[in-house]
Amino acid sequence: MSAIILFSAVSIAQLMLVASMAIVAVRMVIGPRAQDRIVGLDTFYINAMLLLVTFGVGTGRVVYFEAALVIGILGFVSSVALAKFLMRGEVIE
Repeated sequence: MSAIILFSAVSIAQLMLVASMAIVAVRMVIGPRAQDRIVGLDTFYINAMLLLVTFGVGTGRVVYFEAALVIGILGFVSSVALAKFLMRGEVIE
């Protein structure tokens, strides 16, 4: 009984995350300013990371959690680099 509840909850969460990623992809393409595109990119990588975590919970495999960790680290570094580029016009001083 609890396995059915877990499977349905993970499936619903995955569908919502995919829908959110589609909406954010539109924001990244249409965003009127560069700041909107960067916020969309931040939201996109967070949703991708959470989608991998839900795959890991659903399948029980550790590789999805490791991939989510890598996406989180790379997404944070790219957000900082893009923010610095927008503020100063250069990433490396």
